Amino acid sequence: MRATTEPTTAIEKQDRCSDLPHRPRVLLGKMGLDGHDRGVKLIARVMRDSGIHVIYSGLWQTPRSLAISARDEDADCIACSMMSNSHLVLVPRLLEECAKVGRPDMVVNVGGIIPQDDVQKLIDAGVARIYHTGTGMEQIVGSVRDSVKTYAPLASAVTTHPTALLARNISLAHAGRAVNAPRRRPNQVIGITGSPGAGKSTLVAAMASEAVRRGDKIAVVAFDPMSPITGGALLGDRLRVDFNAVDEGIFYRSLAIVGEDYRTLPDIIELIGGAGYDKLIVETVGAGQNDVAIRMFVDRTAVVVVPGMGDAVQMDKAGILEIADLFVVNKADHAGESKLVRELLDIAGGRKIFETIATQGKGVVELLDGLFA
Repeated sequence: MRATTEPTTAIEKQDRCSDLPHRPRVLLGKMGLDGHDRGVKLIARVMRDSGIHVIYSGLWQTPRSLAISARDEDADCIACSMMSNSHLVLVPRLLEECAKVGRPDMVVNVGGIIPQDDVQKLIDAGVARIYHTGTGMEQIVGSVRDSVKTYAPLASAVTTHPTALLARNISLAHAGRAVNAPRRRPNQVIGITGSPGAGKSTLVAAMASEAVRRGDKIAVVAFDPMSPITGGALLGDRLRVDFNAVDEGIFYRSLAIVGEDYRTLPDIIELIGGAGYDKLIVETVGAGQNDVAIRMFVDRTAVVVVPGMGDAVQMDKAGILEIADLFVVNKADHAGESKLVRELLDIAGGRKIFETIATQGKGVVELLDGLFA
């Protein structure tokens, strides 16, 4: 009997996308009040293990929040699902919102319990593919592959929306292609790094939301690891941001790399600045002791640490702690926080130490002020 943690149609872990012009970028989204995410997480893993870059937006998305995410991520397609009996309302709205935010050409695939009588209505509305219950994973992966087209600048007949153009230009730059667009470095470029599980994404989301509340124009580039085996990636950082609340206030882009391969980051930074953003946060992949390359690309580096990360000997080792312009002790409500702060004080050499509880928003205002002083 198959375990409940396995897909009902498991397929072998292998790269199924190496022959394509670029790695497929698919946005997975659950619209409406559907609070169950086990199925979509299983699909995300299978797609990642097939060489696809999967952008997971989380539960309770609206048509507008999904459209904004798909545009900013320059997704090749949206794969969405929702509770029964809401598809004829939510899916047409999603297609409308894609057009409103500058991507009327976005490929939308829909999964779920779709009555046969409604299939043609959705196709007529503009849906590309429909996944019924029992659709095999090979078919789903195949439909994502079919959505991939060679990157080219977005034609003016498709869109003139500046954010949509920026998103495509970042895709071109990250692929090593030449981009003809305005360039300048943002006034402030901040790097956020730290070990996996330190809460970097939650912290960045909280800071970005606070910046939007203040009326700042801010962009985020978040890096996640790319599989050295399949080339796939799970890009889940943006699910920490409530785009139903911040709407278009943040430009948020997820990218996958192997190791610390930030070779395209200088171009991306200048494209974001050229699009009018003065403040940029760059979040690294989960870092180890010797992952220090980000300091070469940013103006200031914040290293996020959490209680329980190690003893005083670990603090004394050269590496990631050495590159910090300031320290962030996140999860400051956890046991061992006072001990960690004391040990940081021994090595900080006057560098500031901020204490935060990102999940509660505590210390976020002070940290944002300290980073962008």
